[in-house]
Amino acid sequence: MSARNTIPNPCKHLVDYKLKNGLKGYDLIQDLLKCSPHGRTMIINKSKSEMPRCSFCTGYHGRLFMCLICSSVTCSLDSESNHTLLHSESFIGHEICVDMERAELYCCVCCDQVYDPEFDKAVVCKHLMGFSKNRNGVLGNGDLRLSKRKRLDFGCDLDLKSVKRLRKQRSKSCFPLGLRGLNNLGSTCFMNSVLQALFHAPPFRNYFLSDRHNHESCRKGSSDRLCLPCDVDVVFSAVFSGDRTPYSPAKFLYSWWQHSENLANYEQQDAHEFLISMLDGIHEKLGKPSLSIKDNGDCQCIAHRVFSGLLRSDVTCTSCGFTSSTYDPCLDISLDLNTPASFANNSTTKQNKQNETLAASTLAGCLDLFTRPEKLGSDQKLFCENCQEKQDALKQMSLKKLPLVLCLHIKRFEHSPTRKMSRKIDRHLKFPFSLDMRPYLSSSLVKKRFGNRIFSFEGEETDGSTEYEVFAVVTHSGMLESGHYVTYLRLRNQWYKCDDAWITEVDEEVVRASQCYLMFYVQKVLYLKGCEDLSCQPLSTMADPFVPIAGCC
Repeated sequence: MSARNTIPNPCKHLVDYKLKNGLKGYDLIQDLLKCSPHGRTMIINKSKSEMPRCSFCTGYHGRLFMCLICSSVTCSLDSESNHTLLHSESFIGHEICVDMERAELYCCVCCDQVYDPEFDKAVVCKHLMGFSKNRNGVLGNGDLRLSKRKRLDFGCDLDLKSVKRLRKQRSKSCFPLGLRGLNNLGSTCFMNSVLQALFHAPPFRNYFLSDRHNHESCRKGSSDRLCLPCDVDVVFSAVFSGDRTPYSPAKFLYSWWQHSENLANYEQQDAHEFLISMLDGIHEKLGKPSLSIKDNGDCQCIAHRVFSGLLRSDVTCTSCGFTSSTYDPCLDISLDLNTPASFANNSTTKQNKQNETLAASTLAGCLDLFTRPEKLGSDQKLFCENCQEKQDALKQMSLKKLPLVLCLHIKRFEHSPTRKMSRKIDRHLKFPFSLDMRPYLSSSLVKKRFGNRIFSFEGEETDGSTEYEVFAVVTHSGMLESGHYVTYLRLRNQWYKCDDAWITEVDEEVVRASQCYLMFYVQKVLYLKGCEDLSCQPLSTMADPFVPIAGCC
């Protein structure tokens, strides 16, 4: 792929479909598109009086897809009940369909969304119902300007009462600045979900919005055309521009591919792996060249100033009590799901599988498990400097220094070396919106171990706040091989669901019931200040009241 080609190539099945059928399917689907008053687009059934049902099982649960070749409707509940895939396997050339709820292209073989700019044009044309279109279904510039001007003139004639009524009607669409959907470019929900969280991490967001890294000046003063922070800056500018139409971060995806060549493909990637890869890419460009990956605790690049904390590992000799301590910087904390007692006592694998979904872990339990002393195996004995021989030892992890933004990674994917297979852990995790990390600090744990005899502990980690507020949760649904990532954002105590191109308001019960994979907490004082900085775009009396806000519903 050349540096100029910033639109990723579609999957081979979409390429084959377009070579054989052209844009006929797009034109037919356009007649079935329906736009909500707030800009959400969906596919309606040909018979408007009937609810769409799967042609295989006549069901209407799960996700429904319409084939672009034969218009058959099929469902996809999970990997074991995927009639959409069965349809594509039964009829050659029927691999491409459209998600009826979200009006997005979907490849049945790849089991994920695929991106095509020409399909986007067809959807946008439907949004602009009053506009005339040429034979290709694309708006002409002259007609576009004329239609805008006509509706703008109409908007100017509204009296004050009409404007107030319009404000009330659009109050739900008046989302905080920075809420903008991201188009799925083909199995890129892992990237979209992490980007949405980073857009609203207060210190990270403020850095790029305050022009601390200007992509224009950076590229003028550097011969290196590939700069990941520059492309992050471009995405931030686009998301916070006030434009509500879904944005395609294609250029950023290409830039990230250049920094992570081993992940440069259209397969679904791990959201946690993408986050670490992205932050490392920013560090490589903005961090001190002399610092290695494990020696960046004092790095002043924006990635480490925001996300870097310091882990302490204590290995204690069980014979004499001698303790050896080491410190390692970390960008996140990976937590095992703590196993409830009722779940641990089950003996059979089948019972474990059934109870795993019903049983619930807690975030406090996961953090307790992370900081709990564990006995090292016989092959990991400590050479005790006091005993001058290898001894049995206990190892305990703790936090020496807390970051501004605390990222918690929940280990939901595990691999069994004996069975040589991987699986996903679907256990529910209960988590608080407000979190106090003081019990997990090194000073707190050492005092707990030695009692009140310890009055001072290496300067005490009281410089920063230990109180945090959650502002983003990245969730994973579905199977290990073909799942989907979604982000929930908490802005001014209102939760929003970011599902690729679509942004919707949700209640906190929806968030609590989701399968957390990545959790982002920010220091409470920064969260409160961030709420003050967020602003809602007002409805101007000069604004066009009839142009919907695409991507919001």
